[in-house]
Amino acid sequence: MPDREQVELGVQLLERLEHAELPLSEVIDRIETITSDPATTREILDVAEMRGVIDREDGVVHVASGNFLSFQSEVVEKKGEFTCKRCGASISTGYFMQMRAGDLGPFGSSCIRKVTGRE
Repeated sequence: MPDREQVELGVQLLERLEHAELPLSEVIDRIETITSDPATTREILDVAEMRGVIDREDGVVHVASGNFLSFQSEVVEKKGEFTCKRCGASISTGYFMQMRAGDLGPFGSSCIRKVTGRE
């Protein structure tokens, strides 16, 4: 059974993507920062589609919101010893995305740009 908190966090992540459309593989890459469980990934995509956050067609995900993450107020930088949630690298500065369902991170400087779609 998919974890409800992970599903909610995943849906909120998809709401905040910077691109109007992305290949499904790139969307799954971002979801994998939350979970690697295929059932939870499917649940995130299904719930996001039911809520009108995304549309899926022929391996492409269309993002409806256009409500981008603000780096000034919604991404927090913390110093410490962290492991990047996306690439697994050891980092001394972690970037955390603050969303209603909770914080997502830490990410290194290049991975936070990739996850949010700024790169």
